Amino acid sequence: FPSKDSLVFAFLEQRDKQWTMNGILSEARRRGSTPQEQLLAIFDVFGEWFLREDFEACSFVRVMLEMGPAHPLGQASIDYLAKIRGHVQAVAEEAGLVRPEEFARSLLILMKGSVIQAVEGDMLAAERARQMAVWLIGHHSG
Repeated sequence: FPSKDSLVFAFLEQRDKQWTMNGILSEARRRGSTPQEQLLAIFDVFGEWFLREDFEACSFVRVMLEMGPAHPLGQASIDYLAKIRGHVQAVAEEAGLVRPEEFARSLLILMKGSVIQAVEGDMLAAERARQMAVWLIGHHSG
């Protein structure tokens, strides 16, 4: 890699493909038989992730906070987080939820918050966030 930044860009891209797309999102889709169940299954996958020895929080959030939103790596992290939000919004649309973009933004608050809680040592953070997601889905149901 010609620079540290290019190495981090490659790492973020790999993390998106390997963990976000092939890990969390595809596994949540596999576990849920309805779009609502798939949205909740995100937190089931998180709960297992939080218990892994190699759990290290969210790379996108870490890089964004470290570099800041104005730095190209911070912006790349923001873009990856927006991509995750887009996937959540698509499932919310499949579920027929009202205001799916608002729902997706709110669910990402729960997702990111549960990761931070887990870093702090709360191993039930995913279950707590899942319970709040049940309410959120109900709030956005027609």
